[in-house]
Amino acid sequence: MTRVLRDPKSDVTLEYQPGFGNHHVTEAVAGALPVGRNSPQRAPMGLYAEQISGSAFTQVRGVNRRSWVYRIRPSAAHPEFRRIDNGELRSAPFNETVPSPNRLRWGALPLPEEPTDFVDGLFTVAGNGDTMTHAGIGVHLYRANRSMVERYFVDADGELLLVPQLGRLLVHTEFGRLGIGPTEIAVVPRGIRFRVELLDAAARGYLCENYGAPFRLPERGPIGANGLANERDFLAPQAAYEDLEAPVQVVQKFGGNLWAADYDRSPLDVVAWHGNYAPYKYDLTRFNTIGTISFDHPDPSIFTVLTSPTETPGLANADFVIFPPRWLVGEDTFRPPWFHRNVMSEFMGLVHGVYDAKAEGFVPGGASLHNTFTSHGPDAETFARASTAELAPQKIDDTLAFMFESRWALVPTRRALDAGHRQPDYDAVWSGLGRQFPRR
Repeated sequence: MTRVLRDPKSDVTLEYQPGFGNHHVTEAVAGALPVGRNSPQRAPMGLYAEQISGSAFTQVRGVNRRSWVYRIRPSAAHPEFRRIDNGELRSAPFNETVPSPNRLRWGALPLPEEPTDFVDGLFTVAGNGDTMTHAGIGVHLYRANRSMVERYFVDADGELLLVPQLGRLLVHTEFGRLGIGPTEIAVVPRGIRFRVELLDAAARGYLCENYGAPFRLPERGPIGANGLANERDFLAPQAAYEDLEAPVQVVQKFGGNLWAADYDRSPLDVVAWHGNYAPYKYDLTRFNTIGTISFDHPDPSIFTVLTSPTETPGLANADFVIFPPRWLVGEDTFRPPWFHRNVMSEFMGLVHGVYDAKAEGFVPGGASLHNTFTSHGPDAETFARASTAELAPQKIDDTLAFMFESRWALVPTRRALDAGHRQPDYDAVWSGLGRQFPRR
């Protein structure tokens, strides 16, 4: 069932199809979809039939991802790609620096002063794994003050999870359009072409480039059939196409580098499509938060929105975790995140508000990196306050923090370590945690 929404965040009327992982069927022009055959001898309306496979052909039905698209020209009709400068974008293998046990934190990435679109404004913070073997992630920031006009982007290395922090975006894809703003996310699958239009003067946000298995919803286990992110709240785009015949540039990330080709038309010319390999969006305010109603602080896994699994059950290539508004009611409980060391590496960002484990310094648009088994937790001021607070029911409101978790250490880029917005005194937030145990 198609939903026609006046998107309050993008302020654009768009058509969407609800459901995560559904087999969607959509056409921008009535009669563009063939009936009964995916690739008939002649597709309707002079269109070309093309299959886009996001998984191996023989993978089991539950994880098999593919879509049939019916387009004005086949995507195979394009000229040669040439290498272009990577700018501040880096990719796996991450070997500019060595993995660091130090805790790292950055302020917000400054907005560009010169005209900069989504691709030119990409800034890599850290990453792990290998694009060629499809394992690991890249952690990037985006910043832009100009829409992509007659310019398109496609990432052949990984799928892209966009987390806006400032400004609204209209993401034009081969499958249709997605309008997103802060407190929403969008996922563009690996190998899908798109361009980003700005709906405000400037935009900034976070980007997880997932080289591994595509993101999916986590298993709920003892939680049961409901809660966390629900399938019905995910939205895929209704078919929409660009019939543009003019010189354009298509930038492709392939094998860790950027390449470009000059097309004579828009690559977003899909008039109809059906399948389950498609971009989608999700409103994080619809996340059904689960928490304790007795005592103790549950593990942050209960805040997982999406997960990229590995061959080891329960061990994620990447988890996307959020910390949204919620009630805290645990009795005799230290309510902020406790002091901890994890096998998983944690990259955190803040969309808006204040994160409950830090008193200051962790700002919207900023980030922190705590690698595997690196000690971290609440700063001294937060510890003192939470240890003595009256434990009445408490609502954490007007905040949204998130975390990209990964099974491997995240190696920072040289540019991120040397950046002017990195906070070199981050360790000082724990300096006030003095001895409380009496000497004997």
